Amino acid sequence: MTVHLLLSAGRGPQECAWALARLLRRLEADAARHKLETHRAETVPGERPGTYRSVLVRITGADAETFAASWTGTLCWQAPSPYRASAGRKNWYVTARPCQVDAPRTAFAEDDVDVVPCRTGGPGGQHRNKASTAVRATHRPTGIVVVVDTERQFSLNRRIAMRLLRERLERDDEAAGRALIAARHRVHDELVRGNPTRVERP
Repeated sequence: MTVHLLLSAGRGPQECAWALARLLRRLEADAARHKLETHRAETVPGERPGTYRSVLVRITGADAETFAASWTGTLCWQAPSPYRASAGRKNWYVTARPCQVDAPRTAFAEDDVDVVPCRTGGPGGQHRNKASTAVRATHRPTGIVVVVDTERQFSLNRRIAMRLLRERLERDDEAAGRALIAARHRVHDELVRGNPTRVERP
């Protein structure tokens, strides 16, 4: 099983990016003890060397989902600021959320399409009005329906219907992918300071 966990310092001060780097190492060590593999799939560096604004961690293993749940929520690193000796604050918060990385692609196969000949009205003469040259095509897995009657031949309308269905599925897949990216971006604004689900110390 594979789970992706997004750790973000949000809009917090540079200490939060420093805390994220330490929490990340702690998470990776904890995963190794549970015999899980981790990989830093994406990293956004912080303002200072060795710090991170966000990291997408791929966790792989039999209990990856349970492990990720134990690191989900608001994480707190308790330590004095390494940058500001006068800072009284010692709690630095990071958010961690499981996220989907890739939107599933919808496979298109003509065998999944029900094609029904039908008649349409309007201009076009007796052939168009009396013969079933129009096409009603339904993609069964998604329920998408297109009706094509632009041509006077059934075979041409069928070909156009298949193309339109394929294009519609591709557009829907692209929209789903953009929605996933937007959801990941929203995580950076969801950081809750206080009431951490996990507290770590040096």
